[in-house]
Amino acid sequence: MNQNYLIAVIDDDQHIRNLVEAYLRKEGYRTVGLGTAEEGWEMWTTNPPDMWVLDIMLPGMDGFELCRRIRAEAEVPIIMISAKDSEVDKILGLELGSDDYMVKPFSPRELIARIKRQLNRWYKFNHVEGNARIAAGSPELSNGRLQLMLEERRVFWNGGEVEMTNKEFEMLKVFVEHPNRAFTRDELLTSVWGDDYFGSDRAVDHLIKRLRKKVEQLPIEAIWGHGYRMRADGEESSI
Repeated sequence: MNQNYLIAVIDDDQHIRNLVEAYLRKEGYRTVGLGTAEEGWEMWTTNPPDMWVLDIMLPGMDGFELCRRIRAEAEVPIIMISAKDSEVDKILGLELGSDDYMVKPFSPRELIARIKRQLNRWYKFNHVEGNARIAAGSPELSNGRLQLMLEERRVFWNGGEVEMTNKEFEMLKVFVEHPNRAFTRDELLTSVWGDDYFGSDRAVDHLIKRLRKKVEQLPIEAIWGHGYRMRADGEESSI
């Protein structure tokens, strides 16, 4: 069931846009094809889509910058596509918040399969699992200066509110529920992204890096060769 999702396809190659849109419409999705990131940003501010298929190499603003701007405001699914196959570009795309990365030339059928997976996970997270978590949990979690309001999905540090995406909120929730517990990257991937996630565990590192940028004194510490943990309030860092 596609829920009549609207998917924006941004690529300066009209042939690729038309091809991807044709496959998406065949699956019952609504589409908008755009040639620049500037058009994409205008669409985000006026009529945001449910998902983005975003090329990196664009005239003017590139796909990386558009991804960064969107991710700063929402957790909407983003798949980046590029002719670049370097590890640096893939890591940068993940670090900026993309959910997946495909290299041109790609199979349209594979792209559709990945789009379906991302949308299914996004729907499940926002409409099913989210309600279950709220119903089962307490309305508030805290660890010292860090406070999470579960029903409102808001985060406060030292009394001031910090804007968080869904994944950032879920990562903090896992840590605050289990202070001092050491988590492997695989455990964090499953807790935050779901057990059907097939991307790199470096997504965990990138998400924690984003959290540390938003809250500089956040008591999350790396455990060499293992993963991460959040210290309980008042404990000194061991690193």
